[in-house]
Amino acid sequence: MKKYKILIVEDEASLQESLREFLSMENFETVSALNGDDGIALVEKEKPDLILLDIILPKKNGFEVLEEIKKNKKTEKIPVILLTNLESAEDVNRAFDLGVTTYLIKSSYTLEDIVKKIKENLGIG
Repeated sequence: MKKYKILIVEDEASLQESLREFLSMENFETVSALNGDDGIALVEKEKPDLILLDIILPKKNGFEVLEEIKKNKKTEKIPVILLTNLESAEDVNRAFDLGVTTYLIKSSYTLEDIVKKIKENLGIG
């Protein structure tokens, strides 16, 4: 069975660690970055199957990261789930215009819900 690799780009260390632990228990491999620049570098280096991306990040924000991922022919097809606290229609619309696959508000979803969305995006389980 293929082990899917998830890139987590999240600057909140405790949330990043919770996601890593939970995804590991669900048999996902994880790599992570605490800022947008490192996130972009890891996308190219690690070739993840899916990216969990926060919007409010140091160095480059999630919108900038998303834009770079979708402009690059090598990474444009990677599904991206935005996991953020930003709820405005403007932010949601901007994310979808840039090519995000799924937009989740952190406070509205449990770790189980997030894993379910990851599996839906990857077309598994």
